[in-house]
Amino acid sequence: MIRFIFLLIIWLTSWLLNASPYQQLEGKLPVVKLSGTPYQRGYTHGRELKKPISEVYKIWKQQIEKETKKDPDSVIADFLRTSDYGVAIKIWTPQIWEEIEGLAAGSGQSITDVFAFQLIDEYWGYLDRLQNNSVDKHHCTAVGVAKNGATPTIIGQNIDIDNFMNGYQVLLKIKEEKGIPEQYIMSCAGFIGFAGMNNKGVAVVINALTDLNNSTSGLPVTFVTRGILGKSSGEEALDFVGKIKHATGQNYLIGTNDKVYSFESSANQTIQFNPQQNKLVYHTNHSLSNHDIKPWMEEYHKRILSGEGKQTNSQTRLKSAASQLTSHRNNLGSEEIKSILRSKENEQFPICVNYREDGVAFTFSSVVFTLGDRPSAEVTYGSPDLAQYQKFNLKK
Repeated sequence: MIRFIFLLIIWLTSWLLNASPYQQLEGKLPVVKLSGTPYQRGYTHGRELKKPISEVYKIWKQQIEKETKKDPDSVIADFLRTSDYGVAIKIWTPQIWEEIEGLAAGSGQSITDVFAFQLIDEYWGYLDRLQNNSVDKHHCTAVGVAKNGATPTIIGQNIDIDNFMNGYQVLLKIKEEKGIPEQYIMSCAGFIGFAGMNNKGVAVVINALTDLNNSTSGLPVTFVTRGILGKSSGEEALDFVGKIKHATGQNYLIGTNDKVYSFESSANQTIQFNPQQNKLVYHTNHSLSNHDIKPWMEEYHKRILSGEGKQTNSQTRLKSAASQLTSHRNNLGSEEIKSILRSKENEQFPICVNYREDGVAFTFSSVVFTLGDRPSAEVTYGSPDLAQYQKFNLKK
């Protein structure tokens, strides 16, 4: 009996020492723990999620073929051939490029496919350039409230994305090491991140702004996001967003320890949308302060700003988010933010979008990031009206 217990202890010790950094409990969001050099982080991501990455990349290519009626590999090749994002990436976020290389090696996927998969918004811009008809896929809603007394800064977002990513949600946890803050990043298998926060008082969520001008040589959205999360202070993050050249129209809603900011970035400028003096912010998927508009979207932009005509999906959600934030403005905590993100005030254009087999996009995950003395990331596996928020605390 003693010998059996001794052997059991040895087996358990060995199992714990060699435990995979990929953790998934039944009904829980998968978490991948990443550490080491950027290449090592990417390699671990690729190795631990090798099977789901292979699956989601296959479905992704089927989606490209369905949309374009062309061979997906040829489409990807032309997309990358007609753009030059690499220079900006290697200037501003070289460590993230190393992570991409590690991800390709660990997953066994080609570097071409791994890189192209990161360029979701830039691919939509590519289709837009070909068709002069902005692709309407993103339906994300983002909100934020600055620190008020004992209540810390909180930002949140519903990440609405293509149906094909359903079932491949993953939370990336980056270990704090020299020059690298601890980070929680909501993502998809084989992707480096949609939104996240770190333990240095920085959090970011995003909204696609397909009416704004793009650049084929700027820094792509997910690299901007990861660049923000790699900063050691709110000041560094704000400076980074303002000085880089952006590839794609996007709103970056950034929370710091004491304020919230919303920056509408396009190929030629970054303009702050500041409706409540950095105290309350909200955004959906049309530009409000930045007027660097694509020529074929100018009439749309004018109509949106005038408020005339039929209200769009984006306008409807913006109005709903703004009114709910304002009504709760004296009592805005994480539960009130979650309530807004679960909202279905408008049946046709809800903030919270359930997955449907015949749908195009859905709420892939809802995220709520709380800063301050007790920072935490709360995230869902799917739409927040059906899935529970799972809480992860960061070391201060």
